Amino acid sequence: MHNLEEILDGVTTMAITGHRRPDGDAVGSAMGLYLYVLKHHPEITTDIYLEEPKPVFGHIDHIQDLRQRERESTYVYDLFVTCDVSSYDMMSVGRTHFDHARKRVCIDHHKSNTGFADINHICGSIGSCAEVLYELMDPEKVDLSVATAIYTGIAHDTGVFQFAATTPRTLRIAADLIEKGVDFSRIIEESFHQKTYVQNQVLGKILTESTLVMDRKMIIGTMIREEMESYGITGQDMEGIVTQLRYTQGVEVSVLAYELEKMKVKVSLRSKGNVDVGLVASYFGGGGHKVAAGCDMKGSVADVISRIKEQVAVQMEGLG
Repeated sequence: MHNLEEILDGVTTMAITGHRRPDGDAVGSAMGLYLYVLKHHPEITTDIYLEEPKPVFGHIDHIQDLRQRERESTYVYDLFVTCDVSSYDMMSVGRTHFDHARKRVCIDHHKSNTGFADINHICGSIGSCAEVLYELMDPEKVDLSVATAIYTGIAHDTGVFQFAATTPRTLRIAADLIEKGVDFSRIIEESFHQKTYVQNQVLGKILTESTLVMDRKMIIGTMIREEMESYGITGQDMEGIVTQLRYTQGVEVSVLAYELEKMKVKVSLRSKGNVDVGLVASYFGGGGHKVAAGCDMKGSVADVISRIKEQVAVQMEGLG
């Protein structure tokens, strides 16, 4: 596939989705595609399915169009596109329609993606799905609304252009998007720095109670369900904490584990580059990249951390 026009040719109905618990790249790439089709292909009836994203993405045009419910099960789309979905099991709302669509396309950047669609456009060396998607667009047709969504996706999955997958091409694309008028300072401020009072309290608690293991090369933060309920927070409020843990001097890997429900734990992992946390997450049925990954695991927080440590130790073998 060389461009979007190839897959849009002859299409009259279309659906788009991202992965479960959508992050900035899933929201940015899915919405970027949706807005692009909405503007340049009004003849295509387009639906976008995605779990409700965090309020921080309210700056993206038409974010209110997201559907959390599928159409009737007999409805068949001409085309169904997934954005930033690394495997079939990670797909968000709309899986029934994906299964029955006449043509299915996967646009992604996860190296672990083996391809689950009819057409798979997977670029594992690129830092974000939004960047992969932009390369399929006609740059002249990218207006401010599309550019804002794409920039959001790129900024989120490159760690604001810090991760190793950031290339000169990534920065040139970002510059092109800024020339379209993207309010990049607002996106970065609201996405990465702005916190509620309670979020700051939780961050402080986790940092204070974090533990260093493996010769101080791994740092671990945890929170059980009762603690989350006492603060009145959800998993969305934990965003950014694992990255803050990673900033600790001397640390190679940071881990944040918190209970989604009793005996079900969400694990987020970050690496400074010498340890492949994507392999750790994949071992437990999750996914991601070398420097940022995650998975859901069954068991108590203590049990989950014990198992995670074992696999991180495998990846750490050979480090000085």
